[in-house]
Amino acid sequence: MVSTIDFSELYCLYYKKLFQIGYSITRDFHLAEDVVHETFIKAMKKAETIEEEKKVGAWLSAIATRTAIDFVRREKKKKGILMEHEMLECLGKVTNQNVEEIVESGFFVGQIKNAVRMLKREDQHLLMLKHSHGLKEREIAIVLNLKPCTVKSRIYRARKQLKLLFLEQISA
Repeated sequence: MVSTIDFSELYCLYYKKLFQIGYSITRDFHLAEDVVHETFIKAMKKAETIEEEKKVGAWLSAIATRTAIDFVRREKKKKGILMEHEMLECLGKVTNQNVEEIVESGFFVGQIKNAVRMLKREDQHLLMLKHSHGLKEREIAIVLNLKPCTVKSRIYRARKQLKLLFLEQISA
């Protein structure tokens, strides 16, 4: 049966119907076009399963329906928010960032990380708990089984040491 099917002719005959099926399910012009194209790709791969040439339209419609439903399910999983063109333009203007500032801040963060690596392990751990995990001195004291005042003074000394190491890096 494969040799008798002319897919370019089928495409011309059934494009409009398949597009309507895709659009009625997806409610999106571009997704409906994708549904039609995907339908014909699937049909070409399974062309040998067609038993009666008279039922090609129904067969394509069934493929299009299932394909459109799959597209909708996939889109729901993406959890994206559709935005109007004007909204996107507005966001582009508001978040207009300076590339130099972004590069400088990235370089600055790298220098801070290098300075932190030069600290003693205990000081690194204290600063990590304080700043990365957002714990308070009291909570850190509980985690490390120390007194809160001890934690506070160690954090103070670690920050002071970090500042000196960072200044050394900048001046070098």
